[in-house]
Amino acid sequence: MKNAILAAIAAGLAAFAPLSVAAQDAPTTTPVEAAAPAAEVAPAAAEPAAAAPADVAPAEAASAYTPMAPTKGKGMPTSYEDGALQSMTFQDQYSENGKYAQWMHDGILMPVITAISLLVLGLLLYVVVRFNRIRNPVASRTTHNTAIEVIWTIVPVIILVVIAVPSITLLARQYETPPADAVTIKATGYQWYWGYTYPDHGEIEVISNMLDEGEAVRRGEPGQLAVDNRMVVPAGVPLRIQTTASDVIHAFAVPSLWFKMDAVPGRLNEKLLTIEEPGVYYGQCSELCGARHAYMPIAIEALPPAEFAAWVKAQGGSMPGEEAAAPAAAPAADTAAAAAPAAAR
Repeated sequence: MKNAILAAIAAGLAAFAPLSVAAQDAPTTTPVEAAAPAAEVAPAAAEPAAAAPADVAPAEAASAYTPMAPTKGKGMPTSYEDGALQSMTFQDQYSENGKYAQWMHDGILMPVITAISLLVLGLLLYVVVRFNRIRNPVASRTTHNTAIEVIWTIVPVIILVVIAVPSITLLARQYETPPADAVTIKATGYQWYWGYTYPDHGEIEVISNMLDEGEAVRRGEPGQLAVDNRMVVPAGVPLRIQTTASDVIHAFAVPSLWFKMDAVPGRLNEKLLTIEEPGVYYGQCSELCGARHAYMPIAIEALPPAEFAAWVKAQGGSMPGEEAAAPAAAPAADTAAAAAPAAAR
């Protein structure tokens, strides 16, 4: 009986063996393997993203900072060869206040000065000819003339009022308070070079020394005005220029921008400046500050805002708002990372 039972069990196992082998060979589908086709599609979809850096590189290269070449006669002194009249007057102006000041000089002061000078010269010649000893052996004893006294009192008052109105207007405009969103740049005078700090852009600091005259000429820049590192600013944007000094009194002056402000140790002066056009503008310290006073020039390079941002990045700084945007982007990245395992599940 025992042997019969064992034989029946063996026959049953032999009958089910092919079924178990077939079951092992059949593909089994699990949730992870079901997601495999999607995983296979993902790399194909990601291929364009992988190629993106190569596409972005030219754009980044295009926005990279390159120093601007100066334009002859723009933002720099002019010589007699550039024009006799041009060499005797102000440099062309590239700020709103500068253009107003030049208009006031050319349209009001010069005509008034010329008219007064010619009038006085004419009166002197008239007196010499009309009232000399030959023509007037007996000198006049006139001591009072009401009409003349009224005229020489009223006319000078009118002239002073004509000059005073635009003068006070220009003075007020030069000391207008910079707006809250103005770009702040601090210029510090040293014996004998300049240092520029950008507190709005990651505390970038630039030290500016005069270039050797031969090197300046080789670069196509005016001698004794070119520097190794320029003060770079955005064009068309309000600038808050602050000046101070570390040792003695200096003066930050750029004639073509109608800008001049003393740099005093222990004191922070500031003034609004808006440069209307991109370009390179040259100036000098205009306060006698020591033996090498004549060798601490100023070179301001005004760039379009996009190129200025590229310069800031090249200096290792950051544009305002980027610091706040970086922490805000971190939670979004964490959320995306947490969502990836959930999608896989």
